[in-house]
Amino acid sequence: MIKNFLEQLRIQRWDDHRYYHHSRINQSLHFVSAVSFMIGYVMLYFDPLMSALIGWLVSMTSRQAGHFFFEPRGYDHINQATHEHKEEIKVGYNLRRKVVLMAIWAASPVVLYFDPTLLGLFTPWATPADFVRQVAKIWLVVGIGGLLFRTVHLFFIRDVETGLVWMTKIITDPFNDFVLYHKAPLALLRGELIDPGLDIIEHGLEEKPA
Repeated sequence: MIKNFLEQLRIQRWDDHRYYHHSRINQSLHFVSAVSFMIGYVMLYFDPLMSALIGWLVSMTSRQAGHFFFEPRGYDHINQATHEHKEEIKVGYNLRRKVVLMAIWAASPVVLYFDPTLLGLFTPWATPADFVRQVAKIWLVVGIGGLLFRTVHLFFIRDVETGLVWMTKIITDPFNDFVLYHKAPLALLRGELIDPGLDIIEHGLEEKPA
């Protein structure tokens, strides 16, 4: 059972890498995201609200900017797949779902500004510092809620194992991305905008039946 879980985790990580991380800019931003997420994990123990601010203002914005603005969306010749196909089979948050999640994130400070109690959940903020900490509380809930919502959703549309594997992947992504993309900034400085995909090609050859 554990062996199958780890194999499914490997497959989800591999599909995410080969389908959605061709751009060296995207990879570099994922490296930045990974480092800041790891800092946020440490801060989660000392100051959860600061961790939420780091996670959303640095980690998530850099991560999603790479996907939204720099990742190619044309035909994927390396994997022989269209962008539409990749979006359809995406296990976690595809671009459409990410738009919804990021819209909730961006709208929450606006809602709090015009309704300082947030429907009676908060004591009205009195200072900018109070406002920031209350926004951080909302973002912490949005982050955890987004993770749990999709995990449980996968329980129903796929199966429990797929959902738990995906949740594990998301939580451990910063460490995996650090390993995968720590060389991306150097490649970008050399002028390489798109990963040549040699690792993908080699991996594909290894998986071909004898």
